[in-house]
Amino acid sequence: RLRLHDGKLIKDRRFHLRTYPNCFVAKELTDWLIEHKEAPDRETAIRLMQKLMDNYIIHHVCDEHSDYKDAKLLYRFRKDDGTFPLSKDVKVFLRGQSLYEKLVSVEESILKVREENSVKYQRTFLGSEMIDWLIQEGEVENRQEAVELGRALLEHGIIQHVSNRHHFFDSDILYHFWINFRRRRRLTELLNENSSRALSESPDSPFCLRKLNPEPGNTSFLSVQTNKEIKVVSAVRRSSITSLSGNSNTYFSAPPTLVFPPVAECNPKSVLKRPVTTEELLSPGAPYVKKTLTIVGDAVGWGFVVRGGRPCHIQAVDPGGPAAAAGMKVCQFVFSVNGVYVLHLDYQTISSLIMTGPRTLVMEVMEAIE
Repeated sequence: RLRLHDGKLIKDRRFHLRTYPNCFVAKELTDWLIEHKEAPDRETAIRLMQKLMDNYIIHHVCDEHSDYKDAKLLYRFRKDDGTFPLSKDVKVFLRGQSLYEKLVSVEESILKVREENSVKYQRTFLGSEMIDWLIQEGEVENRQEAVELGRALLEHGIIQHVSNRHHFFDSDILYHFWINFRRRRRLTELLNENSSRALSESPDSPFCLRKLNPEPGNTSFLSVQTNKEIKVVSAVRRSSITSLSGNSNTYFSAPPTLVFPPVAECNPKSVLKRPVTTEELLSPGAPYVKKTLTIVGDAVGWGFVVRGGRPCHIQAVDPGGPAAAAGMKVCQFVFSVNGVYVLHLDYQTISSLIMTGPRTLVMEVMEAIE
């Protein structure tokens, strides 16, 4: 966005006797992306801009088009017209970025390379050290407020205990910034083009759901329910009740043989070592940390399986899918889906919430502290 402002692609433009401030022409932007090697071709450039639209980064100036068209249409960054949704998640992310920039810009920064258990970690700091710095810089008023800020940063995946075993405490525990905000990112990273990988076909694999017909356009998959019956479901988007296989054209070279006797093995037992109640998760001092995951679905969905009920848990995660890239792990408990509290719901209801919601899925999960 800032580069486009500098290059004068974003400017006030007049159309049909009306002036639209701070906007760009889609066709010109597509040309610019290719010229500056942000996209290899027009098709990729369009897909990239659609990602930004889907995530409320840009929009058509009159909101008459919900998709990005490579044409002489005017679009605008929501940051430039005040419509960018500043949710709690975004605010925490921006606060983390601001603190990171401040920390790396000062001399004698508390961020250092440190070693723990013979492993070197970048951008590390001690919990108490960070709290001292936050108070000294006027970022917070007291130590309690600093701890709450540290916990919010950890729950949103911005900082992390170096071995991911502790929440944030006012102590000499070692943490590091999980996100390197200064790494130059390419727009094409949004597409995760290399994330798809073949999944295990073992009969007891949680990914043993099978496509009925590999021909293009057929979107029926087999899904195994808790009663071990086979049911055909729509799989336009991958979700907790659909296939996790990724691109069907590459994964299925021939129609698979459907063998019904092993069906029970395709519905694996719970991955939880023991049942966990909602009361146990929410009790004060419980050894669980809450994290917020933002999962941008790909062409076939999000890439995870949720099972159980009251509370539900993550049964399986596609290692090459969007959920894994966002930090989802097996055995996490589902706390909320797109702002809806779901600890009291069963997995069918949660699956429905996910399937009927937006492509960008915001989930709060609770993870056991080892």
